[in-house]
Amino acid sequence: MQKAESGVPLQKPESFMKRRKHVFGLKDKAKKRFIHLFVHSGGLLFLISFLLGRALILSTVAPFAAAFFAAVFVMKKEKTALTTVGLLLGATMASMSQGLYAGASIFYFLLFLGILRKLVKRQGKVLPLAVMLATFAGRISITFMYTQTVDSLAIWVAMVEAGLSFVLTMIFLQTVPLLSMRRRRTVLKNEEIICCIILAASVLTGTIGWTLYGLSIEHMLSRYLVLLLALSAGATVGTTVGVVTGLILSLAQIGNMYQLSLLALSGLLGGLLREGRRPGVGLGLILATLLIGMYMHDISGLAPLIMESVVAIGLLMITPSIVTDRLARFIPGTQEHAHVQQQYLRKVRDVTAGRVEQFSQLFQTLSTSFSTHLQKPAQEESDEEVDYFLSHVTEKTCQTCFKKNQCWAKNFDQTYGLMQGTMREMETSETIKDPRLKREWNQHCIKPDRVLEVMQKEMAFHHANLHLKKQMQESRQLVAEQLLGVSQVMGDFAKEIQRERDHHQSHEEVILETLEGLGIEIDQVDIYSLEQGNVDIEMTVPASFEYGEADKIIAPILSDILQETIVLRKEEQSVQANGPCFMTFASNQRYKIETGMANAAKGGAWVSGDSYSAVHLNKSKYAIAISDGMGNGERAHQESTETLQLLQSILQSGIEERIAIKSVNSVLALRTNEEMFSTLDLAMIDLQDASAKFIKIGSTPSYLKRGSQVFKIESGNLPIGILREFDVDIIHQSLKAGDLLIMMSDGIFEGPKHVENYDIWMRRKIKELDTEDPQDIADLLMEEVIRTRQGQIEDDMTVAVTKIAHNHPRWSTFSAHDKKAQ
Repeated sequence: MQKAESGVPLQKPESFMKRRKHVFGLKDKAKKRFIHLFVHSGGLLFLISFLLGRALILSTVAPFAAAFFAAVFVMKKEKTALTTVGLLLGATMASMSQGLYAGASIFYFLLFLGILRKLVKRQGKVLPLAVMLATFAGRISITFMYTQTVDSLAIWVAMVEAGLSFVLTMIFLQTVPLLSMRRRRTVLKNEEIICCIILAASVLTGTIGWTLYGLSIEHMLSRYLVLLLALSAGATVGTTVGVVTGLILSLAQIGNMYQLSLLALSGLLGGLLREGRRPGVGLGLILATLLIGMYMHDISGLAPLIMESVVAIGLLMITPSIVTDRLARFIPGTQEHAHVQQQYLRKVRDVTAGRVEQFSQLFQTLSTSFSTHLQKPAQEESDEEVDYFLSHVTEKTCQTCFKKNQCWAKNFDQTYGLMQGTMREMETSETIKDPRLKREWNQHCIKPDRVLEVMQKEMAFHHANLHLKKQMQESRQLVAEQLLGVSQVMGDFAKEIQRERDHHQSHEEVILETLEGLGIEIDQVDIYSLEQGNVDIEMTVPASFEYGEADKIIAPILSDILQETIVLRKEEQSVQANGPCFMTFASNQRYKIETGMANAAKGGAWVSGDSYSAVHLNKSKYAIAISDGMGNGERAHQESTETLQLLQSILQSGIEERIAIKSVNSVLALRTNEEMFSTLDLAMIDLQDASAKFIKIGSTPSYLKRGSQVFKIESGNLPIGILREFDVDIIHQSLKAGDLLIMMSDGIFEGPKHVENYDIWMRRKIKELDTEDPQDIADLLMEEVIRTRQGQIEDDMTVAVTKIAHNHPRWSTFSAHDKKAQ
């Protein structure tokens, strides 16, 4: 390509681009015309029909014509006439008697088909049965026409021919639909593959006797077929094609019996050498030809065999790659088929993720819609409320006053200002306290007491209306936040669906090579995430390890490769005996949690109104919660338990903590008219960085012990269920290894008797603790409180103690490369 002086490549001439487009356009048109003529217009069916009309077994038996005609008649009825012409033309060119037999078989088939459809209830058996009877009748008729007699040998031949036609009909019924390129399925079943091979071999029998420069066309095409399938699908399919094709050709001509061995061995060797692509497959055919040829012939007879194999290899070399690739797509077990399946799964995944993303956008739009109505200015809303209030007052007072026109038409601003000021005064008291305003109001209005009386009555409705509107606004705000939370969760889920494995192929190969270098056999490695702190790797091994190799060797090696501590998360053994084992490796959590709980019901009862929970929300977040239902007993226990269950379900779905708390409060406040409420003390700890969030809704303080220091954690939120809307204060705190977090219900905090300052007493008791075991601390605090009450349990009591510690893996990381070097 020429370059300009500035060094920028010159653009190709427009005429060149037009010629190029014209050439590619001609190629596309030629390709479309070829497909239309050869496939859609029936050219392929005509060629197959012609060759099957000529095909014979043992130079006498011809079971193909009637069977193929019946399959086309049922599956592609519009191509029946073209198929009939092809069958009769091919049979007649072979011999006149074979042409007459083909015509008679087709005639008898149509006759018997019409009769059997009326007599037989199961229509699925009608077609093969009609073909069998037609073949038998046609053979007997033609034999009688030529010989004027039918001996037992002719009857036996007719019976064998009829039996073969019965079987071939069912085979052709599987293959005729596959002759169209308008396919939707991307995989062939094993039965369909075998049926296609039988059809191809049957068609090749129609070329028996044809030669080109002394070389058998039948031999060249059959070897080409074996090479093509061996290259596309491998040794298994190649060997199958060789055996089936060689068997059918051997039955067609006794002299071709050695072809069975030659083709089968060619398919096997060619498939094994498939990694060498076309030259490798061709080498397999040459080796098979030399081996079988030296066994069956002398040196002088090898030349034709080798030339036929060379021609078959030449045909394979000029075959476009698109042919072998498309063939491989339809055959299970090939890389091309696996790639197509991956593309299909990726498409399904993308469609699913797209739908989830659409729902996410829908919820976000709904949230925005709710929020839009909440953005009205407060002053504008206040002015509207004043106008509504004054309109109701004037409707009952000024409308019937004879000075209405004087006040509202001539002195509107003065009247409106006085009534607005009076309304503001009435909001805080029942009378006007401002003497100046009272004097002006009495001078301006002739019925001031009547107006004030109506204002007092309307003020109650006004306050109720304001309260109702505030509740509606708060409900809309909550719904908007909930919809936004659902939108964020669905958006994260859509991203999770779309995570790719292809980008981690290099890491997978490194892991496989490293483990195999240490003598550890691994079937498969799938990396789903390499994000720092969120590594997710799955492995499949032939059988379970007996000595914990996964935890002791594989996890430390992964830690060395990824430069992050990796641990064995899960190990599953196959349900089959000696089956594969599936293992999941993930990032090691930097911190671990140890929790101790102590709980006692009021008066030593079985059921406590307090409930507690400690659960993993996801891979790196841990939650500890205590809820105290109002009162004691079964009802309080049910209230606190439902609060924790609701909260746990919402948090585990991925919704943010603030929205989760408000959602729980909304449900509890709306579900019943009874005054039932619960406190909530929630701590959420991130096990990767030890950061913690504390949400305290009507609960008692919590305490953090760090060495000899004790810190207090508290908040002033009201209990859940009292108000339908409230602000949630979240307290953020960084924790360290060795910290002790102590959470308690009011039965523990306010339980000590004869204590003036509960906070000082609790701090002193926590500071005096000699143990760091969470369960021991919980039991000791419970015991201390009960002792101050002389052994009496005056209220439900719950205490939860959590210890933060570094999470060290059981086995240290080591480098596999260092081991190899040593």
